[in-house]
Amino acid sequence: MKTLGLILGLCMTVLTTYAQDTDGVTVTVTLENVLNSNGKILAGLHTVETFMKGQGIDGYMNDAKTGEMTFTFENVVPGTYAVSVLHDENNNMAMDFESNGMPKENYGMSGNLMEMGPPTFEGSKFEVEGEDVELKIRF
Repeated sequence: MKTLGLILGLCMTVLTTYAQDTDGVTVTVTLENVLNSNGKILAGLHTVETFMKGQGIDGYMNDAKTGEMTFTFENVVPGTYAVSVLHDENNNMAMDFESNGMPKENYGMSGNLMEMGPPTFEGSKFEVEGEDVELKIRF
């Protein structure tokens, strides 16, 4: 009887954990105009605390493919976020810069603002509420 109780308890724990993992919405990102298939596409889902400071709260990495690519962030809880994307053409896992400070590799942000200077969270943010979100980002 103790074994049956233990098995039922474990099953309930697994079911409860699975239910918690499926909370939140899906953020689907369509990346337009990838210019070549060199290297990788790196993307991060960011909060104001992680924006331009590191990996973000969720990440995506895949081989680059010329044209259009689509990827998702799953189980995103309501809040304010930004997405950053880098075409890491030389696979060094970092953005490369010219000697004058300009990026050598293509990048994009949610919001698609083409501001002078580094991107801002304010210019890139979007809201996640109860519905799935679809974004388009251009390099």
